[in-house]
Amino acid sequence: MHILILGGTTEARALAGLLHGEVRVTSSLAGRVASPRLPEGEVRIGGFGGVEGLVEWIGAHGVDAVIDATHPFAGRISFNAAGAAATAHVPLLALRRPGWVPVDGDRWLSVPSLAAAAEALDGLGERVFLTTGRMGLAAFADLPHRFLVRSVDAPEAPVPARTEVLLDRGPFTLDGEREILARHRIDVLVTKDSGGTATAPKLTAAREAGLPVVVVRRPPVPEGVPVAATPEEAAAWVRRER
Repeated sequence: MHILILGGTTEARALAGLLHGEVRVTSSLAGRVASPRLPEGEVRIGGFGGVEGLVEWIGAHGVDAVIDATHPFAGRISFNAAGAAATAHVPLLALRRPGWVPVDGDRWLSVPSLAAAAEALDGLGERVFLTTGRMGLAAFADLPHRFLVRSVDAPEAPVPARTEVLLDRGPFTLDGEREILARHRIDVLVTKDSGGTATAPKLTAAREAGLPVVVVRRPPVPEGVPVAATPEEAAAWVRRER
């Protein structure tokens, strides 16, 4: 059995590790990170060329099932996967980590996009901890705020004029996030609702500091695709499909 995992996420790597040795696993990475953490099994890097390209790859490589374990904000590939799986007549599972849920003491402002997040910063403070990754910084480029941008790789222009870049990769610790907020005198945190535990400590640190958090909601996903919340659930689905 040949499983194609569309991934690059922590959950995708964990799933590849669970299945490696039981079935043939190929993990496909988008190639947006210069030095990605590679999963066990076979790996391909780069896009497929839309639905038609993915259908062709599935057929040419004898793929029996596809698991969409991409980042919650990689919306296009999820729709491509749904279209390709339907066309190629192979089963598809989405492995999606649950989103974050606010708790008592959180000061969250939910917005639909990065552009809306940029608009929401007016009046929330001058020093912004921007943890939305290096893509999409153009939405904030014209703002006068001071930005601390954290990303795995250095961002490319356009970026805000007053930007300090912090190159780092999760998982992050609560003590580390507390130290960043204090050292940089952060007034407001901006994040995407990525879910999971690797980057969640910043939310706790912001709550402890009484800081507002602008949270970009997840984009829509294809309807009718079965969903697993954990790598273990996804692995069990694969074993049932064998």
